[in-house]
Amino acid sequence: MVKFLDLQAQYDSLKKEIDNAISNVVADAAFVGGKYVDLFEKEFAEYQSAKYCVGVGNGTDALEIAIEALAFPCGSEIIVPANSFIASSEAVTRSGHKVVFCDCDDENYTICLTSLESKITPKTKAVMAVHLYGHPCDMDGLLDLAEKHDLRVIEDCAQAHGAKYKGRDVGSIGDVGTFSFYPGKNLGAYGDGGAITTNDKELANKCRMIANHGRIKKYEHDFEGRNSRLDGIQAAILSVKLKHLNDWTNKRIEVANYYLESLKDIDGIFLPKREIWAMQVYHLFVIRTGNRESLNKHLIEDGIQTGIHYPISLPKLSAYKYLNQIDESFNANKNDKFILSLPIGEHLTLEEIEKVANSIKSFYNRKKNDLL
Repeated sequence: MVKFLDLQAQYDSLKKEIDNAISNVVADAAFVGGKYVDLFEKEFAEYQSAKYCVGVGNGTDALEIAIEALAFPCGSEIIVPANSFIASSEAVTRSGHKVVFCDCDDENYTICLTSLESKITPKTKAVMAVHLYGHPCDMDGLLDLAEKHDLRVIEDCAQAHGAKYKGRDVGSIGDVGTFSFYPGKNLGAYGDGGAITTNDKELANKCRMIANHGRIKKYEHDFEGRNSRLDGIQAAILSVKLKHLNDWTNKRIEVANYYLESLKDIDGIFLPKREIWAMQVYHLFVIRTGNRESLNKHLIEDGIQTGIHYPISLPKLSAYKYLNQIDESFNANKNDKFILSLPIGEHLTLEEIEKVANSIKSFYNRKKNDLL
């Protein structure tokens, strides 16, 4: 079996480091807050070239806390790309605002700036730049639009740990960045976890207070907040993994490069584009094909796991029927029928990568022969 993701293999490769990190947290009883959280926040801020990092309970909380800290008027509009996980959009509505969907680029799948600009109204207060699949958005163009229309920029970096736009780290380019450390992410914890990054000291302090019951010091509550804290064990595990992230990212890029070269001449497959200004960290490697179901079945029969990210575009979900954006001529509304995610990650051997590529080639060669 060629696994889509192999967290067990990753743990086995780090077992001594991980077990020691967990043991240290338990020995120090540093379960909530404390030196292990402080250390990881410092390390991750430096890694993402941000001045401040606030560890929180998960990536969705990170988005909600960031939106709350930006203090928009109730009912403000926040524009979100139509192809993402629902956390991107539900964070808007659960914060008392209105989500407005715009389209995604047809080639790199990140936010389409033309569609974005067409959705801006006097009520629009922010745009969510989702660095989807690990590919950064066109941040210069996005920041120009934000300045023109007086918008705040929220970077959703849940799939983009370590990604760079023109050499600049995501999560430190807009007003605020949010990260998820869900186990399957490029940098994943052993449970839920998240972080907020920013270069704005006041915003960082506000986020930290919101995440900790509206306080900085115990029992001194300036306002009502919530309970969303990265715990010590997860922070210690993340500190261990962070040391290996660059190597894992390089392996992902190697796998992606192999796919891009090996599959480039196959008619019937659209490969993802990597912009020349992007360091794409390939959280996912997503192809498009009109034969998705039959190709997926063929790969499974060959012992290859796949995924679909995402099978239903956000405007087409029942949760957003009330927005009446299901029939908009978005790339995202069309492509959800064709996208297929191939295995990618540091766990893959050369033989496994070759097996994936050869299986896809054999499928299309068979289809070609059937037409002769």
